[in-house]
Amino acid sequence: MNKDQAKGSIKENAGKAQESIGKAIGSSRQENKGLEKQVEGGVQKTYGDAKESLKDSLKGR
Repeated sequence: MNKDQAKGSIKENAGKAQESIGKAIGSSRQENKGLEKQVEGGVQKTYGDAKESLKDSLKGR
């Protein structure tokens, strides 16, 4: 696991928590911020996955 995969997962989880808190307190602004953070984390994690996959494929050569 590389740093982008780890940071992406953390952002996704933080976003889920922020979204839940927003729902609990009735704040659509917090919900939306949580959703944005989840998307950002997902993109970063996917980038990390791609880097890891490329690294693994280059090792096999």
